[in-house]
Amino acid sequence: MEVTKEGRSLILRVPIDGGGRLVLELNAEEASNLRDCLLGVTDAVAS
Repeated sequence: MEVTKEGRSLILRVPIDGGGRLVLELNAEEASNLRDCLLGVTDAVAS
């Protein structure tokens, strides 16, 4: 997984099965929402 900043956007590249990549362009608000969602799920699993 990698994230780069291009202008005002964050580009998230996630490897997928078969050798491809899922590429998402996120703004800061979307990235923050994604972080909160992931933290909520991983915190629930860790407990």
